[in-house]
Amino acid sequence: MPRIFPTDWKTQLKIFEAYGCTRKRKEGSHHVLTCPGAKRAVVIPEYDEIDVEIIKSNMRTVNMSREDYFVLLSKI
Repeated sequence: MPRIFPTDWKTQLKIFEAYGCTRKRKEGSHHVLTCPGAKRAVVIPEYDEIDVEIIKSNMRTVNMSREDYFVLLSKI
């Protein structure tokens, strides 16, 4: 399985929206998304490079597997 690399916020928004999350609101420079069955809201900051730990945390929040992540990433 390949490594997860930092990506920009626009890519992360596309990945999580493709997974089924919907934008709820934007607070300052942070996008808040809700996902059915998620433990809490997913927060994506408007950074040029979102750290891998933030990506992994958001993936755990919505129960997204690494395989799902890379499939969605390849479609963008």
